[in-house]
Amino acid sequence: MAVEVLSPSVVIGRLRAAGCVFAEDEAELLLATAEDPAELAAMVERRASGLPLEHVLGWAGFHGLRVAVDPGVFVPRRRTEFLVQQALALTDSTAPVVVVDLCCGSGALGAALASALPNAELHAADIDPAAVRCARRNLAPLGGHVYEGDLFAPLPPSLRGRVSILAANVPYVPSDEVGLLPAEAREHEPLVALDGGSDGLDVMRRVALEAPHWLAPGGTLLVETSERQVPGALEAMSAGGLRATLVTSQELYANVVTGARD
Repeated sequence: MAVEVLSPSVVIGRLRAAGCVFAEDEAELLLATAEDPAELAAMVERRASGLPLEHVLGWAGFHGLRVAVDPGVFVPRRRTEFLVQQALALTDSTAPVVVVDLCCGSGALGAALASALPNAELHAADIDPAAVRCARRNLAPLGGHVYEGDLFAPLPPSLRGRVSILAANVPYVPSDEVGLLPAEAREHEPLVALDGGSDGLDVMRRVALEAPHWLAPGGTLLVETSERQVPGALEAMSAGGLRATLVTSQELYANVVTGARD
């Protein structure tokens, strides 16, 4: 049976009909990635059915990198690049540094930091087995170690008091608002990567309370949150004994709360 050869205009039309706002850009990526007409047709069908573009492609662009993203794994958001920028601004790129990517998902944060910090000792953890498998693919080439478990529990005890950068992209969507998320996230990303509890800050509070035991003197915890959650996030950092600061990016609509250990 002959496979239909899809022209760029047909691909764009099908994506647009499926409600893809950036149909032209997505079509360009699909056309460049597919190795033959059959694969292209299958990819267009998956995208038109609502699968996130990154799951269709098998990768996401993040901070200048191409990060593998398997089906069912949280897709790194462009706004999270701002968290990477803030972490790098705190770090001497030539010095040895211990970096932990907590709630790592695909490992995008850790990959971006390790790529910019050649002397980094990188560790990452996630509770989701699919995320751990994906992160290992992304971080192993960078010398990173990935562990499966709840927050700090699977990390080697030898890291206590040694972590300079603790990047934790914790889930922060309030439980009763998960159902309001776009279908791409709601149906294709793990709930554990989205649901942050009643006010969205449950996981963040746990991280902030335990972080001081893992941070080196002068080390910093960085988390992303929403604008309306900023007061609660700052309070959680302070409750953990950390020096809390807020940095924002209007361009990326990003809010990063940092907590430094004195």
